[in-house]
Amino acid sequence: MQNKDAKKAKKQEIIDAFYFRHATKTFDPAQLIPEEDFRFILEAGRLSPSSVGYEPWRFLVIQNKELREKLREVAWGAQGQLPTASHFVVILARRDVKYDSEYVLNLQKNVKNYPDHLIEKLMPRYKEFQESDWHLLDSERALFDWSCKQTYIALGNMMTAAALIGIDSCPIEGFDYDKAHEILRKEGLLEDGKLDISVMVAFGYRANEPKYSKSRLNLEEIVQWVN
Repeated sequence: MQNKDAKKAKKQEIIDAFYFRHATKTFDPAQLIPEEDFRFILEAGRLSPSSVGYEPWRFLVIQNKELREKLREVAWGAQGQLPTASHFVVILARRDVKYDSEYVLNLQKNVKNYPDHLIEKLMPRYKEFQESDWHLLDSERALFDWSCKQTYIALGNMMTAAALIGIDSCPIEGFDYDKAHEILRKEGLLEDGKLDISVMVAFGYRANEPKYSKSRLNLEEIVQWVN
């Protein structure tokens, strides 16, 4: 068990990382993230939790300059990041996450190594969860949006992991979804419609210090205790 001083230091380290992190608009293109450090960031994403353990994500690391330029033309929120980031990631969400899909069954059988009798037991429970509890099967969009929600857990963990080792980041939703989708589809990166764009994120080292200090609502304004 950690002693009090070690625990206090660890908590401060994490809080300091949150204060360090900011939405970096422009990176220093001369500074590249070491491969070992970026694999650490990706591992934080891979190990992230997801609803019923479906892991409905793929981390598309876009290092090709021509493809970055194509995306820059349709991503108004990444004008400074796409040309300068050491690493640029498009996080894709899976569309094929219905409880009885080939992807889900393969995940349970060959990744999680569930025995057949457990898969048979889980299937009606997950069917009820998707169909009745959360109405995820009402439309393809509802199921995809649920999948996208899971990717944001991985996104947050990746940015926090980066901040803990002094690497900057910027999450990006500012893009034309239809046009960005078409670019990646033509590149053959969406697995024939089984994957689609959820969010983008850039990583690197800041070119400039942030102009403003971090501001957030007070804890008392966002927390309500129900005792």
